[in-house]
Amino acid sequence: MSAFRKADVYIRDCFAGVLEETDEGYAFSYDFAYIKSENVVPVSLTLPLQNESFTSKTLFSFFDGLIPEGWLLNVVTSNWKIPKNDRFAILLVACKDPIGNVSIQEKRI
Repeated sequence: MSAFRKADVYIRDCFAGVLEETDEGYAFSYDFAYIKSENVVPVSLTLPLQNESFTSKTLFSFFDGLIPEGWLLNVVTSNWKIPKNDRFAILLVACKDPIGNVSIQEKRI
């Protein structure tokens, strides 16, 4: 499974794992060091802490839910010239510093 794009996922500014867009869909994996550290929390209830990767044909609902909607989505897609159906690209530019404790940073491959 080769990755087209990757993003580092942070919880409270602590590296928690990697989200990947692949030829088969999407994958999310927690960082092993993060899982073993104290007072860890999962990214969401739908992505509980585990060593195995999660896979999905569509972008995981939690990450998709971080993407802005309505007029703010229009601002993001027009300013960065991103197609509205490219949810991963929107996630990478619009969710670097979202509301809440999870942030997304593009990982160059």
